[in-house]
Amino acid sequence: MVENPFIAYWYFHLPNYALAILMYMMLGRLVLSFFFRPESESVIWRAFVRITDPVVWLVQAVTPRIAPMPIVLVFATIWLLLARFVFLSILLNMGAAPAAS
Repeated sequence: MVENPFIAYWYFHLPNYALAILMYMMLGRLVLSFFFRPESESVIWRAFVRITDPVVWLVQAVTPRIAPMPIVLVFATIWLLLARFVFLSILLNMGAAPAAS
């Protein structure tokens, strides 16, 4: 019986997928910020802002106040990418990461 690799390594795939979604949504928010005002009532804009605001808030806490919002969004994306790499390296060191085929 062949085991489903997603189910076998759910502890890797689910957090990695969540971090990837946040990372790409952060990039989407960066692109949309050039088209929408911060106080825009567009549903798409509000959804991106609401979902990514917790990450932006954390990054703003460690970023100098003089940095404009697009720079904060770029740094948030980089931090999320680094979080994915750190998560993978921790699982690799523990021997719990899925094997490359």
